[in-house]
Parts: sequence; structure tokens; C-alpha cells
Amino acid sequence: MTDELPLVSHHIAGEWVPSIGGREHTDDDPWTGRPLARVASGDADDARRAIEAAHAAFDGWARALPATRQRIFLRAAGVLDRRRGEIRDLLAAETGCGAHFAGVQLDFCQSLLEQAGALAYAPTGQVLPSDVPGTRALAVRRPVGVVAAIAPWNAALVLAGRAVAGPLALGNTVVLKPSEESPMSGGTIWAEIFAEAGLPPGALNVVTHASGDAGMIAEELVTHPRVRRVSFTGSTVTGRRLAELAARHLKRPVLQLSGHNSLIVLADADLDHAVEAAAYGAFVHQGEVCMCARRILVEHAIAAEFTERFTAKVATLPVGDPRDPSTVIGPLINRWALSLVTRRVDEAVALGARVLTGGTPQPPCYPPTVLAEVPPEAEIAFEETFGPVAILEVVADREEAVARANASRFGLTAGILTGDTYGALDLARRLEAGIVHVNDQPVNDEPQMPFGGVKDSGWGRFGLGFAAEDFTELQWVTLRDTPRAFPF
Repeated sequence: MTDELPLVSHHIAGEWVPSIGGREHTDDDPWTGRPLARVASGDADDARRAIEAAHAAFDGWARALPATRQRIFLRAAGVLDRRRGEIRDLLAAETGCGAHFAGVQLDFCQSLLEQAGALAYAPTGQVLPSDVPGTRALAVRRPVGVVAAIAPWNAALVLAGRAVAGPLALGNTVVLKPSEESPMSGGTIWAEIFAEAGLPPGALNVVTHASGDAGMIAEELVTHPRVRRVSFTGSTVTGRRLAELAARHLKRPVLQLSGHNSLIVLADADLDHAVEAAAYGAFVHQGEVCMCARRILVEHAIAAEFTERFTAKVATLPVGDPRDPSTVIGPLINRWALSLVTRRVDEAVALGARVLTGGTPQPPCYPPTVLAEVPPEAEIAFEETFGPVAILEVVADREEAVARANASRFGLTAGILTGDTYGALDLARRLEAGIVHVNDQPVNDEPQMPFGGVKDSGWGRFGLGFAAEDFTELQWVTLRDTPRAFPF
């Protein structure tokens, strides 16, 4: 009976509250299909209530001493550490996340909270030279106010945490809208952590919703006059719509969008390392990571040997229950995702692609799959496909590798595997990507780094070291000790 399931409510103004309309839906386990909880199904009215709560809390939080903010973030880090096992289980049950990637998320968020505490003491301005005698000029950064944070399900803990930590540490208040696929691990868990750490009521608010209702809440978050910034991580299609809406309301969005990332394997690369790196970069978290290597571009001289060894490695990756520590490929997030991966692989094969391993769905999982000779008109060749599928392409040389990588309309991240580390720096500068990793695969992130893409992969940069550029306003202030002479 669903009535016996725990209830996940909105967190608004420090209180756990049901949706105004009284609606609920279930949050389901992608592996078993069984419901985990009843969840409040919010709408625009709930979002509006959360925005007003955030606005009411803003002045007090913005004026909080840096020591106060730092203590709250450090306490939050302690709460997260104490609840690691519980959160690991929640990530598996709600998003199909295996033990390894859950550990990656937890470690990232631990560092995120600890580093965010230091952000409270970051310089807030600078003295500027003035040509007006007797004038002293300052450029001062101030928090913007209410930030709308819209986070996805695929790395739920990290991407929600990243969306709220920087803005909060800078003195803003936040309304977080998690995905309907991860209302707890990407939403209410953060409200619980910060509430226990002592964050003032209303500084962080969470509004959950049912499938199909994201649009009405997102529209309220973007158009409401109290909201001054929008942070969004998700698909390029949705990001473009939000950016257009934000532009009409003269609001600056920070967008981390889709990727169709390349991993370049040059002839002088260490083959053992290349095979291991490519397998991890393509198949970590069953390929449901925006940074995953979708295309592996291998120089011709080593293509045959790399292909044989890589395919053999991929064929051995364990598929199954994400709660099993040995599992590498868990369930896809829902039936729609499984159907999309299946359709795109089948289309590529019908157009002439060869399946080197995998290629047949095992509901609710899709096995690790390697495709070769994929025609450029196949959707999987140019659209981001969240799933455990990698495309192998043979290139004549590094020049062709760069050209093929840059042919994509996306530009999130890339990797280059080579024995010539310094020579790879030249290739990195020529790659149209916001992030390039030399002698590593593309799936990397740290809280302090400038994470973000170019072209259709987004605007702006996430990362605590760069958060002030997007989540503060720069104000010019002048001071004079003596009266100024005026001509009339």
C-alpha cells in the first residue's frame, strides 16, 4: 500500500510542508520498480511560496558573519560524513547508482562543503584608481538575492550540492528544484543536512514535483521578479528554453548542458592505460554522466589492437543490481531511457554500424556496448545518449582526431591519451571544449575547478573558485573626504 510509504514533503521556510494542491506521486526504484516513497507533487504555487520564503530570509543570511557561514558549512560536512552509508543506499535505490560512483559523489560533496566554508572569507572587492582628485573608488561584490537551482538526476547528490553550495556560501538564498527522478538524493537530503547544520530557515528551500510538472515550476522560478539568478544543469534542449525565458526577463543563467565527448587515443599512448581509461570514461555509472566518452577516436596505427583489447575489457563489465558492490552497469534511470538507448543502437545498426559487444537490452539494464563504423547520420553519432554505449572511430592522425572532435555541436569535455604530454597541450588548445584532460579520460571534476562547456554545452562555469563571477553583483562605490568643486 502506498499509504504505508514514507512521505517526502517540500522544505520551505524551514518547515516540511505538503504541496498546496495536496497532490502526491511515488518515487520508484529503477532496479526493482517498487515505490520508495510518496512525494509532494508541487506546482507554480509551491514554487512561489518557496521564492517568497527565500526572499524573506535573504537579508539576514546575507548579513551573517563569515565565521557563522563557515561553521554551518563545516557542520554540514560533518553531517554528510556521518550519513555516508545511508546516502550511498539512497543513491542506489533512487538512481541506480553503484557503489563506486556513489563514493565519488560523496567524496566530491565532502570537499565541496569544506571548501565552501572558506568561500565566506574570500575577498569581496578591490580598490580602484581614480583620476578624480580626492576620490577613492571601490569595486564591491554583493550577493544577488534569490537563486533558482534546477538540478538533474544522473549525479543527483553532486549536481544539487554544486547548485546550492556556492550561492549559499556567498550570502544568497536558494530555491532548489530537483528532478522528479531524484527528489531525495538530489533535493531533500540537502535540506536535511543544512537544517541540522544550522542554516537559517528559508535560506535553502526545496520544491519537488511529479513527472510532467517540471515546466510550470521552472517557469515560475525563472520569471518571478524575486529570483535574480538561474543555475541549471540538464539537457541542451531544456537549457535553451530556459535561457530564452531568462533573457526576456533580463536574468543571467548559468547553464551546464549536454556533451558528446571525445577521447582521443594516439599511437604513442600506453595501450594498457588507454584501455582502462577508455572503459572507465565510457561506462562509469552505466554511461549516465554528461562527461562520459561517447566517441573514442583511435589513431590508425594502434586501432586494431586497441579495439580488440578494449572490446574484450568491456564485455567483462558486470551488469545488475546497483547494491552489489561488484556491479559496474546498473539499471538505466527509467523505461524511457532504456527505450531511447535501444532505439538509437538499433537505428545505427540498421544504417550499417557493427556491434562489437553488447547491443541487446537486458531490462532494466542495457549491457555495455561498443559500436564501430557508425554512419554520421545515425542519431547516436551526434546526439548525447545517456547509456552504456561507446562509439569507436579510426582516425589517420592527430589532425583528423581534432577535426572530428570539433565537428560536434557540443563542447563540454575531452580526453587525450598520448606519450607526448607537452605536445598534447597544443592539441588541447585546439579542441573546442570547455575542459580537456591530457592522459586521462573525460570524467573528472573537483569543487574548485571551472567546470563548464562551450558551444551547445552551456554558458558560464560552475566551481567554487569562480562562483562569485555569476552569483554576486559587482557594485562601484566612491568615497570622498572633502567636498568636490562643481562648475555651476
